[in-house]
Amino acid sequence: MPCDATGPNMPTEPGQRRAFWTALLANAIWINASEIFRYFVFVMPMMREAFPQIDDVAPMNFGVFMIWGAWDTLLLFAATGFTWLMLVQFGSGIRNAVLAGTAVWAGIFGILWLGLFNMNLATGAVLAVALPLAWLEMVVAALLVRWCLLAAQA
Repeated sequence: MPCDATGPNMPTEPGQRRAFWTALLANAIWINASEIFRYFVFVMPMMREAFPQIDDVAPMNFGVFMIWGAWDTLLLFAATGFTWLMLVQFGSGIRNAVLAGTAVWAGIFGILWLGLFNMNLATGAVLAVALPLAWLEMVVAALLVRWCLLAAQA
């Protein structure tokens, strides 16, 4: 079967395209707010406390800000796009949205934080806070996609 860029999973109708872009915008706001909150309130202070011997651990400067922007952009497109495809393919139920958000969380944050922990660059305490908050972030992002998709189907 040839790959068709206008297949059933692609938002080709004007209402679907609008819903996809609305989901992308809503998630841009949500994911950026969530990332900033988690970093400044929990991760940055916990990392500085855990690794005082490392100069400038968990910094916030222009270079880090630019990398963070790239991270958030990749995260935004992965969370919105993967969830959209999963909900179109398997149904737009809440269960599927939670599963999609959990899959994105495990694939991105699970690998990131477990890798950092494995290299002794994160503590169990940081993981105990960062991972559940990241899971909540991705599930809410998936539910926002679901809400936009259902609005387009109504």
